[in-house]
Amino acid sequence: MRDTDVEIGPAGIRLGRLLKFVGAVDTGGDVKSLLAGGDVLVDGVAETRRGAQLMPGQRVTVRGATYLLR
Repeated sequence: MRDTDVEIGPAGIRLGRLLKFVGAVDTGGDVKSLLAGGDVLVDGVAETRRGAQLMPGQRVTVRGATYLLR
């Protein structure tokens, strides 16, 4: 499966905000349960922190979709 590019800018983005932006979740509560289940990978490693700071060049995988941050 091909990565989907997501433009986030040089300052980066918090994981919870990214998940809402790409439509993986609808609400903050959904973010919390998704992360608690270990279903979100950042550069291949499970991430459970909603406030994790993501930067361009990282890959986020959730529900079978992979996003390359630009």
